[in-house]
Amino acid sequence: MAMKLFGLSALLAALLMTSAVQAQDIPAQKLNEEVRALVPKAIRDRGYLVAVNTGSYPPYEIILSPSEIEGASADLAVAMGQIMGVEIRHQTIGGLAPMLAGMDAGRYDMSVGPIGDFPDRRAKIDFIDWVREYVAFAVQKGNPHNIRSLDDVCGLNIAVMAAGSAERVLKKKVEECEAAGKPTTIQSFQDQNGAILAVRSKRADGFFSGQAPLTYFVSQAPNLLDLAATNLPNGFGDIYQGGIAPKDSDLGKAMLMSLETLVGNGTYAQIMKKWGLERNMVQKAGVNLAK
Repeated sequence: MAMKLFGLSALLAALLMTSAVQAQDIPAQKLNEEVRALVPKAIRDRGYLVAVNTGSYPPYEIILSPSEIEGASADLAVAMGQIMGVEIRHQTIGGLAPMLAGMDAGRYDMSVGPIGDFPDRRAKIDFIDWVREYVAFAVQKGNPHNIRSLDDVCGLNIAVMAAGSAERVLKKKVEECEAAGKPTTIQSFQDQNGAILAVRSKRADGFFSGQAPLTYFVSQAPNLLDLAATNLPNGFGDIYQGGIAPKDSDLGKAMLMSLETLVGNGTYAQIMKKWGLERNMVQKAGVNLAK
């Protein structure tokens, strides 16, 4: 599911959410010398590593400038950096391919993510997974069309992100609907804000997308929108997301150990709850968890 930079209205909404949660302080972490020893010497010597992201993905990544983010990923990065004994600086670029090329060229060291963990992406990178994602629906308040799962879309008008995995799953379902004599319409959008506006204005009956960003959008319009069909497969297998590091690298091991520490001491749960992501927590961080 492609994630795009939002327009001004989405940024303003993000800033409002950010101000509401900033007061929930995350405890400082203790330096772990064992973890620090795994961080490459060049990074230790300069005192920071560069974490790359591919654009706004609220509430994980809310882009304030090309080098400044807020959200769950930003909080997690601060805590991981404290454990590793280095600052984590952020850089925003457009798309996964430039991200991976930049890592190959040494411009970026890693990504906190979360980025979708798919086996065909692992040739040169490992995923350090810390998110369990689902694909759900944002619907009008009260769920007037009674969407309880993907099976309930037949005969409806459903918005989806163009060229993403959700669109592929939805198209397959629509073929089944039409074979059963229930014409169903797909509206494909280039950005999530446009899809949400279609639901709010009743031009679409629902928006089929990642549960975490939908949770964020619904939180911005609680009198107009609801979540539906949450924490269900909805045509997908297990979906994991995480940070990325060079394949079989010590930096990847340091990231995993940092995340394991944060899960173990409760900081991970505190960060996820702060940003309304309780439904997307994993019990244990891991490497390349998706099958």
